[in-house]
Amino acid sequence: MSILEVQGLESGYGEVQILWGVSLRLEAGGLTTMVGTNGSGKTTLLRAVTGLVPAWKGKVIFEGKDVTRLSPHAKAQMGLVMVPEGRQLFTDMTVLENLEMGATPTGARRAYRQNLEWVFELLPRLKERMYQIAGTLSGGEQQMLAIARGLMSKPKILMFDELSLGLSPLLVMNLFEVLRKLKHQGQTMLLVEQNIQMALAVCDYAYVLNNGRVEIEGKARQVREMESVREAYLGL
Repeated sequence: MSILEVQGLESGYGEVQILWGVSLRLEAGGLTTMVGTNGSGKTTLLRAVTGLVPAWKGKVIFEGKDVTRLSPHAKAQMGLVMVPEGRQLFTDMTVLENLEMGATPTGARRAYRQNLEWVFELLPRLKERMYQIAGTLSGGEQQMLAIARGLMSKPKILMFDELSLGLSPLLVMNLFEVLRKLKHQGQTMLLVEQNIQMALAVCDYAYVLNNGRVEIEGKARQVREMESVREAYLGL
């Protein structure tokens, strides 16, 4: 069953159009990836879905409701949450204070302690760093904190913008293992990622974006084996 449907979405910045009729759907409990080269429109798509940039045409349907014109805050309250590129933490606040800031939706506030225990079980390093200032964490730890802050909001859909950007291969492996665990727990996720090989290895379904259009879609394993994808994106 689809929890999110994007229908013919067009958007951009100023007079520059970036997205040209993008359509996709997320199945409840699935891990879906949107891959493509730099400048293909991946980040713009997430921003248009979450309301950070306006949709010029098309619709965003979330749990059967048209949420296209709702504010980012209203969408987050409903459970549509993004972990942004660059993490955007409150760097002068502690790990715990950042997690508290994530738990702003009404349902998340009620389940705060339960969620906190779950997040610390999923990412035990953060429990060790609970009272440390976020800006003094390593890059990998900051990315873990960004994920944890998103989870503290009790999201129905968690979207990641360039999860692995700037991190070492070992840290990337650790973060993708966290995604696997979340998938097994039934969390619906959309992963926008430049590390195409890893994304196609862990995800259920894949969309390949090129010049603001969906060029290829299908089960991630099948997309990974396509000759055109192996040549153009995987360097094989």
